[in-house]
Amino acid sequence: MIADALEMLKQIVIDVGDEILQCYGDVDSLDVKHKENNTPVTMVDEMAHQRISQALKLLTPKTPVLSEEGKHLSFEQRTNWSEYWLIDPLDGTKEFIAKTGDFSINIAYIKENLPIFGIVYAPVTGELYYTHEGIAYKKKRGSVPKIIQTAATTNTLRIAVSRHHRGEKLQAFLAKLKQYELVIMGSALKLCLVAEAKADIYLRLGPTSEWDTAAGHHILACAGGRLLNLQGEELQYNTKASLLNPAFIALGDPNFKWRHLLNTL
Repeated sequence: MIADALEMLKQIVIDVGDEILQCYGDVDSLDVKHKENNTPVTMVDEMAHQRISQALKLLTPKTPVLSEEGKHLSFEQRTNWSEYWLIDPLDGTKEFIAKTGDFSINIAYIKENLPIFGIVYAPVTGELYYTHEGIAYKKKRGSVPKIIQTAATTNTLRIAVSRHHRGEKLQAFLAKLKQYELVIMGSALKLCLVAEAKADIYLRLGPTSEWDTAAGHHILACAGGRLLNLQGEELQYNTKASLLNPAFIALGDPNFKWRHLLNTL
């Protein structure tokens, strides 16, 4: 079903991305609100949520849609979902407001607690990442899609990091490394950097939600990488009441030895 709808899904994120960009130049005039967790939200987040949710419901009327900006259902209401859409209509609202360009639209399809499809679109650059039949692709605006793959780590570890979420534990982790290079990026695009071998790892020790990672998770997996909790288990979705992820590490090289670096954190 998803394979048959791939072109439509691509067009959905591109069209919504175009609508987001119409507001991007005038972002200073937007009314910024804050949620209970103190993260920002704007009318653009809500618009993107409405557009994507409506399009997915037309595409698959019987499939539930779980969105960051939608109604948050209790675990009792969603515990029997075997399949559902999981979306972040504007991932990186802080980056959107700051006009860094590092924000994305994320859509994942979850089946039996794992993503089986992912699409991440960066409206400012026009870079589109997606999966199809177990392969990860990247398409730049005006070009043909190319297969992307992760790479083995080298002596200098390239670490994808956020502008805003580092913290003392990450600094302690970096202090244990002999050679490293920081690759700064916002939103789910950090996972895509690992997937396309522009970074080796992405370590996240602070809070994220399941809609932040699901799409990028499948792109990374199809490119040859892994997204693991700190016990070495693959991240799963909709398995508990909270929609928060545990701390995790995204690996481009599944053979990279990382656990000893986190022992004292």
